[in-house]
Amino acid sequence: MKATQTSIPEVLIIEPKVFGDERGFFYESFNQKAFNEATGTNHQFVQDNHSRSAKGVLRGLHYQVEQPQGKLVRVVRGAVFDVAVDIRKGSATFGQWVGVELSEDNHRQLWVPPGFAHGFLVLSESTDFLYKTTDYYNAAHERCIAWDDPTIAIDWPGNKKGALIPNLSIKDGKGKNLIGLDMPVEIVQK
Repeated sequence: MKATQTSIPEVLIIEPKVFGDERGFFYESFNQKAFNEATGTNHQFVQDNHSRSAKGVLRGLHYQVEQPQGKLVRVVRGAVFDVAVDIRKGSATFGQWVGVELSEDNHRQLWVPPGFAHGFLVLSESTDFLYKTTDYYNAAHERCIAWDDPTIAIDWPGNKKGALIPNLSIKDGKGKNLIGLDMPVEIVQK
């Protein structure tokens, strides 16, 4: 397993060793010991999630104000543009974002630590998206940042001159701008 820092050092691209030939491929998609060694963390995962989405669906940008979740995300069918936004108060990279294409072909995973909002845009006709979380989902504490918040200014694929009209859930369509939102107090940096 190889971990590569992004422009926000705590957000990591994880690349497993893939063994393949004309018959197909094999890789170990998760190993707790290898993950901890590659990332220099000691996070334990408590929940696995699977979502299927059609092309143009945009999910997020989600976070929890209590029980903040770290997420290890990957695609097993299709492709997405995956985004992590730093929402840690006091962080040198507060409000900055990282975007990475994850696909069934590149086998990449993205480590999104607690203290980051997360979302993705589906690029393929359909995508199966899997992710592990470091804490349990809690609907009462979930919040959503608007996908098109101008203070974050995510460069979503297909959004040249505001042309992207993503397929949003009702909840995600009510996302708020970053400034003034509830932030996860457990991860406030000094």
